[in-house]
Amino acid sequence: MFSKTAAFYDAIYAARGKDYRREADEIVACLRRVWPQAATLLDVGCGTGAHLEQFERQGLACRGLDLDPEMVALARARCPEIEIEVADMLDFALPERFDAVTSLFGAAAYSRTRERLALSVATMGRHLTAGGILFVEPFVAPDAFQVGNLHAVFVDEPDLKIARMNVSKRLGPMAIIDFHYLIATKRKGVERLFERHELGLFSQDEYRDAFAAAGLSFEVLATAPFDRGLYMGAKV
Repeated sequence: MFSKTAAFYDAIYAARGKDYRREADEIVACLRRVWPQAATLLDVGCGTGAHLEQFERQGLACRGLDLDPEMVALARARCPEIEIEVADMLDFALPERFDAVTSLFGAAAYSRTRERLALSVATMGRHLTAGGILFVEPFVAPDAFQVGNLHAVFVDEPDLKIARMNVSKRLGPMAIIDFHYLIATKRKGVERLFERHELGLFSQDEYRDAFAAAGLSFEVLATAPFDRGLYMGAKV
């Protein structure tokens, strides 16, 4: 995952223009339209807690989970009033049930296979209250993923310089994202780091099937700022 580079994660996605506040506001607006009294939310794959911070600002009682201990440490520092812990989306088990569960920024794609995606969705679905809402933001669809594309992100701050580059690869139904980093800081000079990410390329029908198997309805929300779409399902 991002264990080697968690400390630089927010700077990289700020450079890409990611707007966590706008995304959280849109999800809460969707939630309020279908369930105005919703009060609790679980964010699965919460990363550094940037969405959780915004959900809490909207008055929701929140909890967060992430598989990466480094990310959890950063999320706890950002959101000290929120309970956040290390857990796997495939099989976590909490005593609480939530009015909303979210899995954003393509986190569900780390399930990697169709069978594991179904397990992840089922696990999230089990943590919904009756009538609760699951929101899943997908990764790139199989027919939209282009092998050989060149990608680069650059951070240019006074005390931090980062170049992160990769070339899109594919192995069967999985995207292979090999991130190569050059990171310059005053304390460590220039470091070279490498991370491999393997993400499932799931179709909309595969998400639909996973939702149905978990006893959830399925709706595709074509709403900005989610360029890859947003899936919503209610526990029926």
